[in-house]
Amino acid sequence: MTDIIGGPDEAARLWRVNRTVHELVKDRGFQVSDEEIHMDLDTFKNSYANSGGAVDRNQLNFFTNHQSDSSDHVFVFFSEEKSVGVKTMRKLLGILEEKSINKGIIIFPGNMTPSARKVIVAMAHQYKLEEFSESDLLVNITRHILVPQHEVLNPEEKANLLNKYRLKETQLPRIQLADPVARYYGLRRGQVVKITRPSETAGRYASYRICF
Repeated sequence: MTDIIGGPDEAARLWRVNRTVHELVKDRGFQVSDEEIHMDLDTFKNSYANSGGAVDRNQLNFFTNHQSDSSDHVFVFFSEEKSVGVKTMRKLLGILEEKSINKGIIIFPGNMTPSARKVIVAMAHQYKLEEFSESDLLVNITRHILVPQHEVLNPEEKANLLNKYRLKETQLPRIQLADPVARYYGLRRGQVVKITRPSETAGRYASYRICF
């Protein structure tokens, strides 16, 4: 699919992207209203698109805090630039600094330059920055029938798992940092996910993978 800013299908595309990113944030434990997730296309157009169907991406930006930790915030930033460069990253970092937020998700219509990706790496000690193209979020992959349920373990649950089965981290199967499901949940190296699948004999069975 070609991403053309201002194209005739822009509103419908961004409606799907907006829904997926709200689901993503909610699945990570952040507060999101059901109205945003279940908004229909006509309501989205009336709220965010002009008479020509073009969407002001600035209106889609939002920040929210975690359900269990009000000091844990994330800011979601929709870039108007098709190709995200250093200038756009500086704009995002300026917003995060102003709002005292250390987590940011940037969504863009086209691609990200190598220089912009270097900013993410360079600022990793201070900010957790994630990037998704709009095409990454057109469909919520975790809702697909072939994708089993994933649940991110907290540090205590991870420790209990390792103790229960007398395992070392290196003995766990792995999930790559770049795996689409790992990216969806914002996994970091060392985090463990519980994957629950249906079973004809046991009903359901769980396996575990560590992000590397």
